[in-house]
Amino acid sequence: MAYNEEEYLQISGLQHFAFCRRQWALIHIEQLWAENLRTVEGSMLHERAHDASQREKRGDLLITRDMRVFSPTLGISGACDVVEFRRRPDGVPLTGQSGLFVPYPVEYKRGAPRMDHANDLQLCAQAMCLEEMLCCEIPEGALYFGETHHRQNVMLTGELRDEVREKLEEMHRLYEKQYTPKVKPSKSCNACSLKELCLPRMMNRKSVKAYLHEHLGEEA
Repeated sequence: MAYNEEEYLQISGLQHFAFCRRQWALIHIEQLWAENLRTVEGSMLHERAHDASQREKRGDLLITRDMRVFSPTLGISGACDVVEFRRRPDGVPLTGQSGLFVPYPVEYKRGAPRMDHANDLQLCAQAMCLEEMLCCEIPEGALYFGETHHRQNVMLTGELRDEVREKLEEMHRLYEKQYTPKVKPSKSCNACSLKELCLPRMMNRKSVKAYLHEHLGEEA
């Protein structure tokens, strides 16, 4: 099965979905957003990482930024913060470059390494897009954390790839139905920029956006 371009979901949404299905739906289905310190700092870090003009070549290493990727098979699209192309005999050819290269995606995150693997899923999805586009295999990538200024290597295992596929299939089903899931509040809600929009009293309502429209209309 291949998705049409208009059906593509954002790769970045996979991290939201793994963190909280409701958060993902509020952002990507209901088109709601709110900033907090974490999101502002994250945006600033990504702006620097996504400067496409900063393309570098260091010997056998070619570094690209803000590389657009997509996968008709997974039905996703987005941009990689950084992709390092490493010259290796088992790589693939690149236009305008001599030799063969293996892609190595690097995703930038503002904080420190997390206990869950939501970031790993996002990185893996980027790699799977690159594999489909370039007809190659990418065994690993890395997460760079702005708080610690260190990289964390991530092995892109079969189990991780299967979870990416499973979550994306569920995301496509929910998006097609335009359904916002209900979730049980937890401690992690305190770190969410949408906590003031995602309120317990809204859980029984069909749409947070409809709730806001209704009550803002009454105040007007």
